[in-house]
Amino acid sequence: MRVLVTGGAGYIGSHTCKALHRAGLDPVVLDNLSTGHRWAVKWGTLLHGDLRDAQWVRRVLKETRVDGVIHFAASANVGESMADARKYFENNVAGTLNLLGAMLEAGVRSIVFSSSCAVYGIPEQVPIPVEHPRRPISPYGETKLMGEKMLRWFGEVHGLSWVALRYFNAAGADPDGELGESHDPETHLIPLVMEAALGKRGPVRIFGTDYPTPDGTAIRDYIHVADLAEAHLRALRHLWDGKESVALNLGTGRGHSVLDVIRAVEAVAGRPVPQVPADRRAGDPPELVADGAGTRALLQWELRWDLNGIVETAWRWHKDRAPHL
Repeated sequence: MRVLVTGGAGYIGSHTCKALHRAGLDPVVLDNLSTGHRWAVKWGTLLHGDLRDAQWVRRVLKETRVDGVIHFAASANVGESMADARKYFENNVAGTLNLLGAMLEAGVRSIVFSSSCAVYGIPEQVPIPVEHPRRPISPYGETKLMGEKMLRWFGEVHGLSWVALRYFNAAGADPDGELGESHDPETHLIPLVMEAALGKRGPVRIFGTDYPTPDGTAIRDYIHVADLAEAHLRALRHLWDGKESVALNLGTGRGHSVLDVIRAVEAVAGRPVPQVPADRRAGDPPELVADGAGTRALLQWELRWDLNGIVETAWRWHKDRAPHL
């Protein structure tokens, strides 16, 4: 069976393509390579194009004859969205609408959607249950919520089957060392800490040291990218088995502060990580931790990696990866 993976040249998308291939499925990658990498497309064919080109997307869906879609392609930086909302609505909302329309025309009725914990905004309770009110505080979060709403109505009106996976913080690298996290510019905490430890950049900026948390730094729920990839595969099979459309949290249920992460990297690297305090960033809640017990039960999915495993696999990737990446 063939699966269209939009954004499949990106960090989570490429790991998911590997999981699909290992499961005997045939991934087809659709990516504009604005943030993804050709070298990350190791499993499946790369179709270079943009979801905002509605005519091209319709042609791709008709010609590839896929059995399902996993939709990662999106702009995904909270801070950038606060400065350029238009980019986020054009890419994340218009692109998703084009994809859903093309799916209907091609008769493809199953989609797994990359959503985000950013749909919740400032949480009223932690861990955050999937039923928690959705009140985004950034354009990025708002676009993901709009994507979920489109899925719901395309399901109600057109019979589309969907699973929306609300990520918390994806982290780590492929345990086999074939893939890892590489953004330009890099904005994610763990690779920034790795590069600081390796002397590839200056001190890590800690955005906010006065949050109402035990050590004053923001707390996040870090989930290994390989566990995320497996969850996407199981979500797709959930739909192919004819089960209900649903929104789910993808997290570990355990939070770690920025300083926790820095200490974990220092322990693995055997060296100190230079760091400096900085102002809080707009749109950043103090604490985001998932209540994901229902997800594990519904998808029959188990977490394999904790923070130490995340840091160890990421460290191997950043330390050993080829200079040209």
